[in-house]
Amino acid sequence: MEDIDFTHPIHIHFIGIGGISMSGLAHILLDKGFVISGSDRAPSPLTQKLEKMGCRIHYPQAAENIEPGTDLIVYTAAIHPDNPEFKAALASGIPMATRAELLGSMMKQYRYSINVAGTHGKTTTTSMVSEILMAAGADPTLSIGGILDSIGSNVRVGKSDIFVAEACEYTNSFLSFFPTTSIILNVRPDHLDFFKNLDNIRASFREFARRLPDDGNLIINTDIENWTYFTEGLKCHVITFGSDPAVSDYSAKDITFGHDGCCSYTLLYKGKPGTRISLRVPGSHNVLNSLAAIAAVRQMNISDEAIQKGISNFTGAERRFQHKGVYHGAHVIDDYAHHPDEIKATLDTAAHVPHREIWLVFQPHLYSRTKLLMDQFADVMANGADHVILAKIYAARETDNLGISSQTLADAVNARGGDARYIDTFEGIEKFLSELPLDNDLLITMGAGNVYQIGDALLSGTK
Repeated sequence: MEDIDFTHPIHIHFIGIGGISMSGLAHILLDKGFVISGSDRAPSPLTQKLEKMGCRIHYPQAAENIEPGTDLIVYTAAIHPDNPEFKAALASGIPMATRAELLGSMMKQYRYSINVAGTHGKTTTTSMVSEILMAAGADPTLSIGGILDSIGSNVRVGKSDIFVAEACEYTNSFLSFFPTTSIILNVRPDHLDFFKNLDNIRASFREFARRLPDDGNLIINTDIENWTYFTEGLKCHVITFGSDPAVSDYSAKDITFGHDGCCSYTLLYKGKPGTRISLRVPGSHNVLNSLAAIAAVRQMNISDEAIQKGISNFTGAERRFQHKGVYHGAHVIDDYAHHPDEIKATLDTAAHVPHREIWLVFQPHLYSRTKLLMDQFADVMANGADHVILAKIYAARETDNLGISSQTLADAVNARGGDARYIDTFEGIEKFLSELPLDNDLLITMGAGNVYQIGDALLSGTK
């Protein structure tokens, strides 16, 4: 696509404007004076916010939504070729671009573009970087994959030349980006419907690292297996973080847990102790996320005072071990985890929070992911939760053609000594939970779909 120019606004139409990333990009462009239209399946809080800003949004997606005079049409990977609006867009001859191509073009408008990549932890680490920069008065523009409580949104439009964004690897999206600083948090098997195997994922992340300019910065986790594979031949600055201070520029020592599961630690830089960091989000995995954020902002000469303040300001992004309330004496937690590594991190976090038993209500996300990672899912659930309730698989972009269901996963958990059951409706799950003695338990709803609605229904008193 031809690069957009903030000084010359045009009319851009978004097919699927209600997504967390698409809505954020539309928000930024509206603020820059662009004419924005879009479409989605149904209204949502994100689309309603855009409409209040002057965006024209059509429901549902339809061929007639493509307006003459539109300069550019943007679509996501979730839009299939048989989508009527997508087909009409192709036939119109109007230039088209993916969401990733638009985001990459927008990055070029900023002097500093910080990209946060990794199989897990992107939203949390992006949020930490954001809070630190705001605490330092750096006035960044932000595009986050979740709602950040302090700004009440997933997007912030600043007036500086700093842009912070998540960089998703799915369909190689981040290879359309133009960062000046990149963070690689971890590289694990995921999105295997696209990548097929871990080697393909690693190759994609290596190509992402190679997109940095010679004067750019790569912040990388030394806990990644054979991490030097990603840095070989790079001319940019390489800054490391990780668990081992012997091989990492940034690491931590004297890690302690508070009663809420949040960690404090002494920051180490090249083995030398520095300031004390106190997190306000639970889980030991967030120590590494915070080290990555600190390493990135220190390349911009952000002070330790601003780092401490920003880290303290971050109390969590929406759907990241989010405490929703108390139901029948149980603390209701909601979490976006949908990969075995993420589930393990969340359950490890829960283990450090006072409780009697852990009830995990999990909604698998995608048939392909569930089938390909079945053993890993079953292992972490059997070992990390006292009881597991499985909802129907959330299909998202897929169709059920792999011959599995959540019952398959329940059987695998039980074969490992766990206690799992499949209940095929949210109403059934809510009724089951409403009849349990839950006093002093943790009730965790988990998944990338709409499983959070179960906890909301229980807490609202409808069940």
